[in-house]
Amino acid sequence: MASRSIRGGIWLAAIGFVLALVVGLLLQRPQLPPRSVESPSNPVADLQLLTDPFLQLPTPSSVRVVWFTEFPGDRHTVAYGEGFSQTVAATTTQLTRTREDSSSKVGIQTGKGELYSQTTSRPIWRHEAEVKGLPPNQRVPYRVVSAVGDRTLTSDPFTLAPSPTSGKALKILLTSDHQLMPMTATNLQKVVETVGQVDGVFLAGDLVNIPDRASEWFDDNRGGAFFPCLQGRASYELERNGKKTRYRGGALIQHAPLFPATGNHEVMGIFSKTLPLNEQYNGSRPRDVAAALYQAQAKQINLEGKPEIQASWIQDQSFNVTTYNELFTLPPDPSGGNQYYAVTFGDIRLVSLYITNIWRVPFLDPKSRGRYREREEDFTNSEAWGYGQHLFEPIAKGSQQYNWLVNELNSPAFQQAKYRIVMFHHPPHSLGDNIVPAYTDPVQTIERDAQNKITAIRYEYPLEQDYIIRDVLPLLETAKVQLVLYGHSHIWNRFVSPSGMHFLETSNVGNSYGAAWGDKKRVIPEGFRETYVATGDPNGLEPVMPTIAPFKDDQGNLIPYLASNDITAFSILETDKGTVTSYAFDTREPDSKVVKFDEFTLR
Repeated sequence: MASRSIRGGIWLAAIGFVLALVVGLLLQRPQLPPRSVESPSNPVADLQLLTDPFLQLPTPSSVRVVWFTEFPGDRHTVAYGEGFSQTVAATTTQLTRTREDSSSKVGIQTGKGELYSQTTSRPIWRHEAEVKGLPPNQRVPYRVVSAVGDRTLTSDPFTLAPSPTSGKALKILLTSDHQLMPMTATNLQKVVETVGQVDGVFLAGDLVNIPDRASEWFDDNRGGAFFPCLQGRASYELERNGKKTRYRGGALIQHAPLFPATGNHEVMGIFSKTLPLNEQYNGSRPRDVAAALYQAQAKQINLEGKPEIQASWIQDQSFNVTTYNELFTLPPDPSGGNQYYAVTFGDIRLVSLYITNIWRVPFLDPKSRGRYREREEDFTNSEAWGYGQHLFEPIAKGSQQYNWLVNELNSPAFQQAKYRIVMFHHPPHSLGDNIVPAYTDPVQTIERDAQNKITAIRYEYPLEQDYIIRDVLPLLETAKVQLVLYGHSHIWNRFVSPSGMHFLETSNVGNSYGAAWGDKKRVIPEGFRETYVATGDPNGLEPVMPTIAPFKDDQGNLIPYLASNDITAFSILETDKGTVTSYAFDTREPDSKVVKFDEFTLR
């Protein structure tokens, strides 16, 4: 017999979960002492800014300046204008969940192991100042200053500007899925070398791998952390054909505001003070499963009648975007986070949506906690279930985000914009692996034998309930969206709908798993109720062949995609012409030129 409740088995595991929680608290070892400005490893004489400043949330007359340090400091200011004669004080907050663990690539490596031998809090402070009263379409010099006692740290000078006015020619970098991958620093360095300074960065999710691991944002010792790559301070050595080349990234976001979307790698799973960070990230559960756990255990762990605890407890036992929200200043969504928003930037109305789910492996062997099944060893332990590729935020018709999107698409700001762009992480059309299965809530099936023993736990994804295809895209078509930007499958490919709406996935920085094209097929289950598409775009569009210099496969045939761990690609929107141009660079030939391989026009 079968059960289709996603909560199946929760009540049986409740007592075991409580005992594990209590034992874990009792056995928790003291954390290593945090690095501080007084510690020998970071004396006052060696203080430095953790990042350059970067720009956030521009308005017609202002822009936010943000930077980070590993000390609280006494005074933090932005100096700007001619001779840096004007100043504005910054507000300082400490990030609450930035941590390191034994898998962190940070600090000096020794024969005794990593700097962090266990999951350890890493104190980091964020400083933000709003520079107001800025003239339209003018760049103003600025720098940031952080002071500790009589010690002053000053950044290099950069330029800032408010949100550009309508008609201002802009160059926008379209990108995604940086994730500290081998070609990220190369990619961003070639952006600057090819087109110069951009005016904005639209990043369609997956900024790092583990969002609570501080070093992935700031100082991973492999040289390719998130902020250094986007600020031209990376130092990533890439070896190709026996030749080593070091890349520094590009100084982009010190001058241009960053507009990210929430991808699956911005979402942490369960929260623990002791578990390794990778295990926490992968331990994500649906909210309703965590809520059922809470209800089952509230009495045992003395949480009954404490609604102020319930919400945070459920979040900690499901998933959270705490660090991502603390890092960036974006227009708040109706739930109070940064997960979906809309902004006007020159002639562009950008809508960023929270369309992403947990990634699970597609494999079907008994040891896989995957998209389509649970591990055989976990059948009787629901605490260890992965619940398939469950969604992080509803987008189906009638949901809060859907209703917000309807209002936004009908707003004068959107309808009157010259360029109407929607950005989210999960692909609506792609040749990549990660578009399968359908973007919908997993349907759990628990199969049992005659003795009521579980023999299988499977997940189906009803194709007719794909929320992107069924609910979102019709809205975008009706609203005459011109471009949908996304990522997640780590390839370059693009599509055009019959009405002329463009779809672009431009993510190729060294973590490509190939394209489902020709003889290359996706890993899909057989014998399931749903029919999963092994090759091509499962949602029915044919990929567009690059218009200038198409790529070729090993047999010399032209192919409509780039899925390479040697060739990196990026795309630039130029608003004066309405063109989106894609460029490629072959890292195997470090002295070669960047090649323009595709271009299309938004109308």
